[in-house]
Amino acid sequence: DVSADDCERQVSAAAEWAPERWYLALLGFAEHFRTSSPPKIRLCVHCLQAVFQFKPPQRIEARTHLQLGSVLYHHTKNSELARSHLEKAWFISQQVPQFEDVKFEAASILSELFCQQNLVDSAKPLLRKAIQISQQTPYWHCRLLFQLAQLHTLEKDLVSACDLLGVGAEYARVVGSEYTRALFLLSKGMLLLMERKLGEVHPLLTLCGTIVENWQGNPIQKESLRVFFLVLQVTHYLDAGQVKSVKPCLKQLQQCIQTISTLHDDEILPSNPADLFHWLPKEHMCVLVYLVTVMHSMQAGYLEKAQKYTDKALMQLEKLKMLDCSPILSTFQVILLEHIIMCRLVTGHKATALQEISQVCQLCQQSPRLFTNHAAQLHTLLGLYCISVNCMDNAEAQFTTALRLTTHQELWTYIVTNLASVYIREGNRHQELYSLLERINPDHNFPVSSHCLRAAAFYIRGLLSFFQGRYNEAKRFLRETLKMSNAEDLNRLTACSLVLLGHIFYVLGNHRESNNMVVPAMQLASKIPDMSVQLWSSALLKGISGFALGNTMDAHEAAQMHQNFSQQLLQDHIAACSLPEHNLISWTDGPPPVQIQAQNGPTTSLASLL
Repeated sequence: DVSADDCERQVSAAAEWAPERWYLALLGFAEHFRTSSPPKIRLCVHCLQAVFQFKPPQRIEARTHLQLGSVLYHHTKNSELARSHLEKAWFISQQVPQFEDVKFEAASILSELFCQQNLVDSAKPLLRKAIQISQQTPYWHCRLLFQLAQLHTLEKDLVSACDLLGVGAEYARVVGSEYTRALFLLSKGMLLLMERKLGEVHPLLTLCGTIVENWQGNPIQKESLRVFFLVLQVTHYLDAGQVKSVKPCLKQLQQCIQTISTLHDDEILPSNPADLFHWLPKEHMCVLVYLVTVMHSMQAGYLEKAQKYTDKALMQLEKLKMLDCSPILSTFQVILLEHIIMCRLVTGHKATALQEISQVCQLCQQSPRLFTNHAAQLHTLLGLYCISVNCMDNAEAQFTTALRLTTHQELWTYIVTNLASVYIREGNRHQELYSLLERINPDHNFPVSSHCLRAAAFYIRGLLSFFQGRYNEAKRFLRETLKMSNAEDLNRLTACSLVLLGHIFYVLGNHRESNNMVVPAMQLASKIPDMSVQLWSSALLKGISGFALGNTMDAHEAAQMHQNFSQQLLQDHIAACSLPEHNLISWTDGPPPVQIQAQNGPTTSLASLL
């Protein structure tokens, strides 16, 4: 093992040989200490600092400041010293001709450090200056443009970010890099989708599709561009609630990721330095494709399939997180958990859903940015859980908190739709309810373009009309829901609409028509599986079976089925309400609570379930 004293003795000897040898010796020792297991960062820094004792030329001085700044930034908490070295590297390297790598790497890391210290206003001019003077260095010019665009995106300034990505796309075209041009354009397309500028998205994606198909280069790079392109298309369809229309794109995406997994990474570097970029590592792309598949299965009501792909993705994520601390992995994990929690609430596994909500809270405690981006979703999930255990006051408080925290139109509409269902069930909140329904009127100025959410808004209107005894009006709304949900294979909405129509016919005394609605509702709910719709359907079938209609279920069989569903839901209800995590339903302010105290048994009524 090499000690610091040995290091100094050997360097002193080297200094007598030739001016560069002492430098190479110190550099060698620094690298040895940095790559030791575990790394000996203090000794590495000691060796690099020793370089300055030899009054090195500017090139070596600037490079050493960069190396010290980088080591201190990545391996220690001494950000002030890291900043001092990086600022010196940036300042000195600008005075040295042909010294682009040191100059722009110093600017890049220094701006990262500024952002970490919440000094965004120092990072922006630094990056702008670096971009301005890097136009003759394609790799760094593109990388710095991406970096500044990302900074604007994190600040929610998507207009500035889109402008920069447009500049990058044009620059990449001029320097002959169609690959990086596509990356810039696809990144811009992603931001335009986030901004809901659909008029600009469509021509941009069409152009991207042409560039990707025509580009002949590294097969992995080509396929990764196709994955990026197809992910944007699939998420665009899913945002629009078009679950059936998305299927061809989703199938292409799944085939594409299979192709990538069979390709070997070539070590051959591209001849054009502007092509030296990767969108995502292969393993991250794989998790992302699982994720969009889960999103699709959840919306379409294939919940067992959603469960299967979530398990695969979470297993892959656990392996990746052992070796890779990239924040995007935690984002993937949270989005997967958000979707599987919704599945659990539908399939009658509330206790598991609650534990997974607690898991999301823990992940958000580790990352303030993750919490900022997912707080509204977290309160929405708690609101859905509260509905499932009949804690309507808490559900209202959770949804109200979520509405306060979101600026996302689709999420806002989803929350308002669920809050309206809470007011309908409570039966005494007419003013608040009508105020909400005005804002999500499916017949007039609906706030979003989502097919799925508009169909759900018709269902909510049908539910209200049913509770008010206006059965013909309820049937009109529910038939509209059925028409829309059948058009896009929205199985859960179809099942809910059928069972509610069946209930209306039952109340009106038309038991044959009721049976014609409830039987397919039960079949669809069993396929999903949707426990609440199965319970509701079985209660109606129990009632219908008392009338001799020829093709109805035996009365004893219907009663037994209803009893089984009731017991399953009751046991799950008691298990969920007995968990210490159940106290999360009272959390409506600030970051997630760190400690959750246990409580004595369930405190909620099962009347509405049974």
